[in-house]
Amino acid sequence: MSAPAYDRMGVSYSDVRRADPRFEAAIWEALGDARTVLNIGAGAGSYEPTDREVIAVEPSPVMIAQRPAGSAPAIQGVTESIPLGDESVEATMGVFTMQHWDDLNRGLAEVLRVTRKRIVFLTLDLDVTEHMWLCRDYLPEIIEHDRNAFPTIAHLRAILPNVQVETVPVPADCTDGFLVALWSRPEAHLDPNVRRASSTWHRLSPTVVENGLDRLRHDLDSGEWDRRYGDLRTQTTLDVGLRLVKAELH
Repeated sequence: MSAPAYDRMGVSYSDVRRADPRFEAAIWEALGDARTVLNIGAGAGSYEPTDREVIAVEPSPVMIAQRPAGSAPAIQGVTESIPLGDESVEATMGVFTMQHWDDLNRGLAEVLRVTRKRIVFLTLDLDVTEHMWLCRDYLPEIIEHDRNAFPTIAHLRAILPNVQVETVPVPADCTDGFLVALWSRPEAHLDPNVRRASSTWHRLSPTVVENGLDRLRHDLDSGEWDRRYGDLRTQTTLDVGLRLVKAELH
């Protein structure tokens, strides 16, 4: 994803994409005993642990500017050329970042180069995500596009050593308003401020987006969405493909 696209979505990012404490706990636990952590594609600093030394690398100055006071120092840079020495951090973490890299394998090679102990990524398994109602019924173009962006779990297993994959159920009251986290709140997708904080809406053509949203708006107004999916409003969690991927290097 280009820096200008990051900059467009970055304007209201921190208002919508607030770290969910349940995801935060899972990431911090996966980091284990690592005392130095690189957050790659760090954005506004969500999910960075506060009890250890963190270095953030992020390509967009707009995103860096939204990092709260007192957060870890941020370096403007890209994953394909991490400005750190070999094995300079004990762990590297990344949250919804790999789909934005220009060269996935080069980026993974760089992460492996700078990391001594373990790597932790929060990502999506699109084989599961494609069944979420937004992607299946209204905007199948999301999955068509994202299959060219997100790495498969199989690919990560092939590149990274000793990979463990954990399913992370997404709570209905998730505070991190990423696209499929809104599985029980369909009206949220009609809010341009919410859409502005998810990269998917910037990747698809405006015509595709408007057509999908028009169908969703119609089904909400007519009650069709609730007839088909209203039970989701009463569920507490759902597996929408969110996965915690951990690789142990030594």
